[in-house]
Amino acid sequence: MFLLGVDIGTTGSKAVLIDDVGGVRAEATTEYPMFTPRPGWAEQNPEDWWQATVTSIRRVLAGTKGEGVVGIGLTGQMHGLVLLGVRGEALRPCIMWNDQRTAEQCAEITRRVGRERLIQITGKPALTGFTAGKTLWVREHEPGVYARAAHVLLPKDYVRYRLTGALLSDVANASGTNLLDTGRRQWSEEMLRALEVPRTWMPDVYESPVASAKVSQEAARITGLAEGTRVAAGAGDQAAQSIGTGIASEGIVSVTIGTSGVVFAATGKYVTDRTGGLHAYCHANPGTWHLMGVTLAAGGSLRWFRDTLADTEREQAAASGRDAYEVIDEAAGRVRAGSEGLLFLPYLSGERTPHADPDARGVFFGLSLRHTRAHMARAVLEGVAYSLKDGLELLCALGVSCGRIRVSGGGARSALWRQVMADVFNADVVEVNVTQGAAYGAALLAGVGAGVFGSVREACDKTVRETGVTRPGVATEVYGDYYLRYRALYPALKGEFAELARAVARN
Repeated sequence: MFLLGVDIGTTGSKAVLIDDVGGVRAEATTEYPMFTPRPGWAEQNPEDWWQATVTSIRRVLAGTKGEGVVGIGLTGQMHGLVLLGVRGEALRPCIMWNDQRTAEQCAEITRRVGRERLIQITGKPALTGFTAGKTLWVREHEPGVYARAAHVLLPKDYVRYRLTGALLSDVANASGTNLLDTGRRQWSEEMLRALEVPRTWMPDVYESPVASAKVSQEAARITGLAEGTRVAAGAGDQAAQSIGTGIASEGIVSVTIGTSGVVFAATGKYVTDRTGGLHAYCHANPGTWHLMGVTLAAGGSLRWFRDTLADTEREQAAASGRDAYEVIDEAAGRVRAGSEGLLFLPYLSGERTPHADPDARGVFFGLSLRHTRAHMARAVLEGVAYSLKDGLELLCALGVSCGRIRVSGGGARSALWRQVMADVFNADVVEVNVTQGAAYGAALLAGVGAGVFGSVREACDKTVRETGVTRPGVATEVYGDYYLRYRALYPALKGEFAELARAVARN
């Protein structure tokens, strides 16, 4: 008896097959491209998601039979806008979570609803990453497409549609659209009326573990799964990631470093941050919520460094059969904490927490003749940690205990980055036995929907355990000093970021 989790990520579709006690039996990832037609834009082709998902599913099923899968859970990148026509066809590429084109539409949403009321209803301000602003952008800039629209879906829900034929979502993912009443866990009629978005476009929403659809005959033929296999409602990637690291209730804070970086804390009641720096969502565990802060380019900053500046390290890795990140990590580890005064602002995709600014850009500050690529690599690791600390500071201000933090995602595999985080956060950084992240969490949700586990909490307790801890070291004081310098940079540069954005638009 197996459970299948599928994660429609930013760079690829990942499938993870686990058994009924949480053991990972197989996993596979199939990549797809992201397109940037203009600076600050980010799009993907929904058909690419589906084809990659089929490939990943077939790969993990290669060693077993589809009939052994009793439940499927879906997760994926949040906030993306997928518009379907009346026949279920995608009308345009998906506008992704990291797309920054909708600043004017977000200002219009805030004007119509009011910032305080918007946060009260949806748990967050109107930001360029969220779905509502993208919908208004299409209405204003692509009226022909908008006139043909009949359905709004999120990325993983498009894959569900292709897998089952069902048009639905879950409350955790839907609470990232700026259109859900997050406290009541249902679509907000007030938001939909204010933005003139038809209620009929919005899919029905379910709690994350509910088995709400079944694999269709056609999808069974294509994927190798058994027709009628139950598919849980699932969750957005961060909520599913939290389940995959055992955070189903209050008391544990997590940090995830994937393409983006996330600070996350579960709450037993609906709590909003009036500053708008932290955002409230429905959690994947029914009856709970979570607070989340996001660094848009966390692992994405290191990937940019690898692809753009680390030619020598990539060549060394290729010659030795190693991963380029390992070579970069070793070089950065030879640099003293603080990178000898070199600071990095990881705002390569704009920023969300604590500075909701689509115009913010990445900066190396303090460069001198002394600095090498190794210094720059370490500064990237430290800059991302500083940005995540910004989010943790907001959690602490709301009374959340941040003395022990579970870490996950690709960045957590680096012992150096874990130590940097422990020192910057001045907190214990804890690893868990599960490294498959959101896809694993989606599989656990499928297990609840299929009756393998009695609850989300039971699924976490039976499968996730802590395996190691990194404690703050001697660099804590050094990082405390440099963090103050880091914090001073954005206010000093904010106006220049805006002027630069206007110059780019003119030219």
